[in-house]
This record gives sequence, structure tokens and C-alpha cells, in this order.
Amino acid sequence: MFFVYSFLLTIGFIVLLPRFIFDTVRKGKYAAGFWQRLGFLPEFIQNEKAVLWIHCVSVGETNAARPLVSEITKNFPQFRLVVSTTTKTGQKLAREVFANEADFIFYFPFDWQFSVRRVLKIIKPSVVLLMETELWFNFLREAGTSGAKIALVNGRLSKRSAARYLYFGKFIRRVLSFVDLALMQADADAKRLVQLGVNAQKIKVTGNIKFDQKFEEAENNLTRELGQRFAISKDTSLIIAASTHAPEEKWILEAFRDVRQNLKENPPRLLIAPRHPERFEEVAKLSQEAGFEISRRSQKISERDFLAEVIILDSIGELRAAYHLAEIVFVGGSLIPHGGQSFLEPALARKVIVTGFYTMNFEAATKEFLVENALVQMPQLDENEISGKLCETFLDLLQDTKTRQKLAENAFAVMEKNRGATAKTVEQLKALLKN
Repeated sequence: MFFVYSFLLTIGFIVLLPRFIFDTVRKGKYAAGFWQRLGFLPEFIQNEKAVLWIHCVSVGETNAARPLVSEITKNFPQFRLVVSTTTKTGQKLAREVFANEADFIFYFPFDWQFSVRRVLKIIKPSVVLLMETELWFNFLREAGTSGAKIALVNGRLSKRSAARYLYFGKFIRRVLSFVDLALMQADADAKRLVQLGVNAQKIKVTGNIKFDQKFEEAENNLTRELGQRFAISKDTSLIIAASTHAPEEKWILEAFRDVRQNLKENPPRLLIAPRHPERFEEVAKLSQEAGFEISRRSQKISERDFLAEVIILDSIGELRAAYHLAEIVFVGGSLIPHGGQSFLEPALARKVIVTGFYTMNFEAATKEFLVENALVQMPQLDENEISGKLCETFLDLLQDTKTRQKLAENAFAVMEKNRGATAKTVEQLKALLKN
């Protein structure tokens, strides 16, 4: 069955090759780390220490791993830490935040047997920690048969993802047999993993490590820098549209235009941070075509920065710092059936959070935030209704200081109440790491 999986993976790659080449040439999307993904890593010199490999897909998982990495290096000094990421944005952030803890940072291999084996032969991990739920079939088998202990950490498994994995039948059970420990965020995640065939004794519910995040001093300095550059003060009403996906920006810009028309005496400003860097140019152009004066973080400082109605945060790793400047944070990926991006960082910054209807990627957190009146979630809407409802939501919040303050404080309180997952995770990992 693994042969069939590898064959289908290869066929899929061939079919998508024209798109792959187009995105690489036009957007540089896959160029970074391509040879590393094939297993051709820079030299990694082994020493007497065992290697602990943490894999983080992108920015969200990398940020989530920060408190865990700190505790692991403190509690398990017998290991050398290496970190891999899948995305370019995750790689850039990992190189910034783990520069002092990790001995080696690289791109995760494509899930072909030859590329996975090549990387495992170079890294020789004793333990592999997969942040959240990265189930690459060949990787799990090859890492498991090489003798490495494998743990899912901060695991989550949505109803939609579980249903997809169930299509693989007994094969997914075999793949997951290589997992030695699964530390899941919530009971629902654990139950779905059991349904996929993981032995319940291997599964523990330890909570969500993302609740243990904190802002670093460097990020506070960056907040001040961004505020000064774009003339954002306490008197400025800033709406942040975070981690947006197409076509969410279109609806957000339409709503923002109507909000400004209704608040002419003190019109708000908008900062858009697209989820994917290859869309920075597209979103900037879309904002200009909508008639807005824009400024881009990546460009040289100019007078436009002070006057721009729309700011494009076309940079990597700065969104966390920008949250402190906002009045309202809309979290993207939630107006479309993508499933939403994490809203825990704006909650940590004590900000009002607005999401669309589709937040199934963060099912447990969404439920708790709604129960605690710490989140504004829009209903399921037709496309022609979305911008109008967004406008209405933004206007209501901007004109009601008391409600904003209550929502923001409730969001921060939920964060504080749920701290402790990192300590629970480290405790559960002790047996695995000591053996």
C-alpha cells in the first residue's frame, strides 16, 4: 500500500508540475529550500548527543512551539535540537526565534521514500515531535522503522480531516501504528484519533500550547516601530485583517469603504496581512483598484505611510507585534470553508476578535471563546451578504467602547485560564525522551 501511495504522490506531482513551475517562476513560492525538500541538506555533523527533531509546518506552529522549545532545552540538555518547517514563512520565523536553541534548521522533505530516507540518514533523530497533526505516511513509516520515537504534540484533528483519513481504511491504522505518543489539544481530537485506529493508551489530552504564548521584548519594540512609521496612535482606530485568503480581501475592502463613509469625522484605517507572501502584490493591487491610498511595509519610508488608508503588511513575522496597535482584529480563512486561522495571538494582545463562520480548524477554542463572550463570529452568509455584515459588525464595535473593552478582556481571560499545556506536554514527554 505504501508503494501505491508513493505512486499516487508522484502522479499528483506530475499533474501539478506546470502549476508548480508557474508559481516558482512568477511568485518564487516553491523555490526556497527545493533541494532540501528532496533530501539534499547542508552538512550536519553528528556528535555524542542524541538528536531531537521538531517539525513545524508554518508560522502558526512555529510560534506555538516557542514555549515548548524553551522548556525542552531547559529540561532535556542531553539532546541536540533540530527544527524543520514546510513553508518559507515558517522557515524565516524559525531561523529568527530558534537561532539560539536549534543546532540546525531546514525544510521538511517531500514525502517520497528516497527523500525521507536521505534526510533521516543525515539527521539520525532519536525523537521526532510533529507539531499539531502532520501525518506524512512515508515519513512516519521511515522514521519509525529507523528507530526514532515519534510523538504528535499539540495535536488537533478536525472532523473534516478525520473523515478524509478514514477513506484510507486499514492503511491509516498501519501508518499511525508508528506513532508512540499523541498529545492532543482536546477530548474531541483524541476521540477522532482513536477512530483512526490509534491505541487509546498512547493518547493524552494536554491542552493547547498556543495558550502559553507570550510577547517578547523584541516584539514590543517592533510594535513601537510600526506605530511610529504608520502614525498609529491611541487616537487611531485601526482594523487589522489578519491572515487573509482570497477572496476575503475583496469583501473586507468593500466593508471598510462603507465603514469610512459612516465615520467621516474619525475614519478608521485598515491593515491587511495576507496569509501567503506570494499574494502580497495581488492584495496591494486590489486595494489600489478599490480606490484606497495604500502603504506597504516592504517599501521605503515616505509621507504616504502617515496618510495611507490601507496598510499592506507585506512582511513575515511582524503580525504579532502589529496586533497591539489594533482596535479590532478580523482573523481570515474564516469567510471561506478553509477553516480559519488562529485567533489566540490577538486574544493575548487583549484585542476584539471577529471571525467568519468557518472556524472548524479551531473548533474547541472557538466554542470556549463564544461561551465566554470573547469572540464575535459572523453567521453563515451568501457571498453577496458578507461585506454588508462585516461593515455592520465593524461599525457596531467601533461605536461601542464598552462592548469592545468587555470582549477584549474576556479574550485575554480565556488565554490566562487555559495556560499550562506546555508543562503538561513536557511531563508526558519525559518518559519518551528518557528512553
